[in-house]
Amino acid sequence: MKSIVAKALFNSHSYAEYRKLVTDLLSEGKSTGAEQSESLTHYTSLNEVRMNRLEKTITITEDVIAKLQNLDHHYIWLVLSEGWCGDAAQILPILNKMATASHKTIDLRIALRDENDDLMSHYLTNGGRAIPKVIVICKEAGIVRADWGPRPKGAAELIANYKKEFGGIDEKIKTDLQLWYLQDKGISVQNELIDIMENIKYNRL
Repeated sequence: MKSIVAKALFNSHSYAEYRKLVTDLLSEGKSTGAEQSESLTHYTSLNEVRMNRLEKTITITEDVIAKLQNLDHHYIWLVLSEGWCGDAAQILPILNKMATASHKTIDLRIALRDENDDLMSHYLTNGGRAIPKVIVICKEAGIVRADWGPRPKGAAELIANYKKEFGGIDEKIKTDLQLWYLQDKGISVQNELIDIMENIKYNRL
C-alpha cells in the first residue's frame, strides 16, 4: 500500500497545478480522465465556473482554523479527483482554503483517479469509483490514517433517498445536489474533515 500511495503522490498536483491542468485541457476541448466526450467537457466547463465562484465566496470558520493550526502532526490530504466531477468542484476549493488556513499543517495534493487505478481500488464506495476521495496521510510516518468522501453525509443522503425513490440519477437530482452545496456553504465538508483530524489527534482513529 505504501508504494501505491507513494506513486500517486509522485504524480500528484498542487491545487494551482490541478486548476491549470483542467483549464488547459478545456481550452483544447478536452477533460481529464481516460474517457472523452462532449458531456464530460460540458461538465468540466460548468465546474470551472463553480470553482472560480467558490474560491471567492467560501469562508473557513474560525473554529476549524484554530483546530487545523493546533494539530500535533503534519498531514497530506491526497485527493483522487477528475475535472468533470461535480462533487469535486464543490469540495476542492474548500479543501484548498482549509489547507491554506492550516499554516502548512496540511499539504493538499490532487491525483487523477483514472491514472491511479490501484489506489482507487482501495477506496471504493459501494463498489464504485466515486470521487473525490480524500486520503489522510501522516507526513512524518508516511502512513494512511483515514479517508473521507466522496461527498458530505447530507449530500450522500440526498442522493441515496432519490435513488431509492426514482431508481437512479438524472439531471433533476444533479441540480438538487448543486443547490444543496450552495445552501450548505461548505460547512459540512469543514466539520466532517476537522472531526476526522481531531479523532486522529486524540487517537480515536
